[in-house]
Amino acid sequence: MDGDRGREMTRNDNGDSEIREAAVAYDVGLDIPATAHLLEGFRDWSRSDEFPESGRIDYLAGEVEAEMSPEDLQTHGTVKTAIAAALFDRIARRNLGFVFADRTRVTSPVSELSAEPDVVAVLFESLDAGSVRQVPALAKGPGRFVELEGAPGLVVEILSDSSVKKDTERLPPRYAAAGIGELWLIDARGAEPRLDVQVLDGGFYRQAPESPLLGGHIRLTRKPTPHSGWFYELELA
Repeated sequence: MDGDRGREMTRNDNGDSEIREAAVAYDVGLDIPATAHLLEGFRDWSRSDEFPESGRIDYLAGEVEAEMSPEDLQTHGTVKTAIAAALFDRIARRNLGFVFADRTRVTSPVSELSAEPDVVAVLFESLDAGSVRQVPALAKGPGRFVELEGAPGLVVEILSDSSVKKDTERLPPRYAAAGIGELWLIDARGAEPRLDVQVLDGGFYRQAPESPLLGGHIRLTRKPTPHSGWFYELELA
């Protein structure tokens, strides 16, 4: 997706607000308020009635990146379902934590990030330790939450044609700065699906042979179905 130019509100040395130009990627017709180029302004917008109900809109250190095109069914949608189902079985079903997919916002003030990964896993021990918390949706009453703030244990990004650079270059440093321990990058567009496990080490991600979160080597496999599609499976050794 090509980047257009947007306006970013910042604070000058005197503490006054000022507007400066900032790179923004978005589809024609998406109205991004100038205040959304500060993290708190973006968070306010994301919780408002004016925020789009479809598409993915992320905040990365002053830049707002939006992808409004539909997901590819067989190289993105079914992959996400398989990953979420496998993580649910290994984490949520065993009462170890939560697994979220689609429109789950992860925000980190430390890393100037507010994004919606394809899949997110949060261990209860992380919630108990306070490294991540569920942000209440104040207007909706108790037990209703609108985003995760902090460092969940795992985020998963599934590459699409328009998201490769964001998923592989721009998002990982922000996830690392947030302290997210594990990042999975999945590319199912080729002849064989690829799953790269990235583990946080000294403030940066390194590729690892195993998933510390799941405690073993993992791989993503697929086989064809009778109807021009794929059955994906996450295998743990």
